[in-house]
Amino acid sequence: MTALQLKKFLDAKVRLYNQPGFIQDDPISVPHRYTRLQDIEIAGFFAAIFAWGNRKIIIRKSSQLMELMDDAPYDFVRGHQPSDLKRLMTFKHRTFNTTDLLYFIEFFAQFYARHASLEEAFLRGFAAPVALGGDAAGPAAPIEAALNGFYDTFFSLEYAPGRTRKHIASPAKNASCKRINMFLRWMVRNDGKGVDFGVWRRIPASALVCPVDLHVARVARHFGLLQRNVVDWKAALEVTEALRAFDPADPVKYDFALFGLGVTESI
Repeated sequence: MTALQLKKFLDAKVRLYNQPGFIQDDPISVPHRYTRLQDIEIAGFFAAIFAWGNRKIIIRKSSQLMELMDDAPYDFVRGHQPSDLKRLMTFKHRTFNTTDLLYFIEFFAQFYARHASLEEAFLRGFAAPVALGGDAAGPAAPIEAALNGFYDTFFSLEYAPGRTRKHIASPAKNASCKRINMFLRWMVRNDGKGVDFGVWRRIPASALVCPVDLHVARVARHFGLLQRNVVDWKAALEVTEALRAFDPADPVKYDFALFGLGVTESI
C-alpha cells in the first residue's frame, strides 16, 4: 500500500469512527453527560485515568464515581464537606483505591479554587509548537513539557501519596502517556463531529501526541507507522510523526482509525 493509499484508507476509517455513534461504547460517553466545562474536565479526567481494560467496566466504574459525586463533579469537589467523603471510601477500580481518589478530589478542590479550567495545569512549560516537519522530538516537544509540567503540578500538594503517582504518566518516565494523551485529544480537538469536545483553546491539535497502547501499536506496526518494539513515549512520538505526514494540523484524528482497527476490527 502506498502512502497515498494508506492515507485514504485511514481517512475513511476516521470518518467511520469519528461520529456520535462511537460515543456510547467509549469512556468519552461519561463526560458527554455534562455541559459545564469543569464537569466535562473532571468527568473526562477520571474516565481517561480509568481507561485500561474492558471498556464496559471503565464506563461502569466511571459512572459509579460520578453518581457518588451526585452527578455534579465540579460542585462536589468545590463544596463537599468531610462527611461527604465517607461515601467514596468503598470505591475502587483495579489498582485505583480510596487513597488515590481522595488525593484526586483534594487536588481538584485546591486547583479549581484558583483556576477556572484544568487547561491551566497543562500550560506549565507549554509553548507554541515549532514549525512542523522536523523530527519526532521537534513538534512534540511543547506537549512533552506540558505533560511533565502537569505531572509536577498534580503532585505539588505536600501530602501527595507515593502510591498515587503511578496513576499519572509522564514523558519524563518514558511512559507512552496513553490515557493523558487521550484526555488531551478529548479536550483539545474541535472538528465539529460531536465526539471530541474542543473546549480548550490554548493548546493546538497540531501539538498533540497520539494515544498509543498495545492495540494501537499493533495496528501502527502493521501499516509501517511504528518500528519501535516497546510501547513507550518514543513510540508515541514515532507514531505521531508518521501520522503528521498525513495531516500536520491534526495528526491525532487518526487515533480513531488506529483504535477502531485494533479493537473493533482486530487488525
